[in-house]
Amino acid sequence: MDKDIMLAVAQLMELSGRTAPKGGGRDFVVQKILTGKHILTLAGAMEKYAASASGNKAFIGRDGGNVRNSEAVLLIGLKNAQPSKLDCGACGCSTCGECMSKVKPGNEFTGPTCAMRLLDLGVALGSAVKTAAMFNVDNRMMYSAGMAAIRAGLIDAEIAIGVPLSATGKNIFFDRR
Repeated sequence: MDKDIMLAVAQLMELSGRTAPKGGGRDFVVQKILTGKHILTLAGAMEKYAASASGNKAFIGRDGGNVRNSEAVLLIGLKNAQPSKLDCGACGCSTCGECMSKVKPGNEFTGPTCAMRLLDLGVALGSAVKTAAMFNVDNRMMYSAGMAAIRAGLIDAEIAIGVPLSATGKNIFFDRR
């Protein structure tokens, strides 16, 4: 598939993520498009992580193969996401202040993260993949790609999801082994 077309779709997806509604009108969403050698860096980071991780993480290596075969990857994450100040408890803390006092690096992401900000991330992701679907570009949201992108320094975020893109005769992101 023409690389310029895939980059254009990734840019339109990025626009959709940017303009997606955010709770309280506050925007903590960060995005980055990867192409070329940066895709190979991400795929390598995913495969390396899978090989050294304990537990049920072999799928991250498989996902890395999908990323390696993609034309572009859109990363969407949250950076410095401040709590909504609703004191809703959805994050597991009684108050937003209590939640922020517990922020620490996690195993793969930094947390806790305000549930309302995670919803913002979800809406941005949904808007972005809707745009890909409008152009018949195959994609799949991958926590594994976002996590590895953070670890590899490809995006500055506390949490991120990667959305690799492909346009071939068969969707490479489904019916996988």
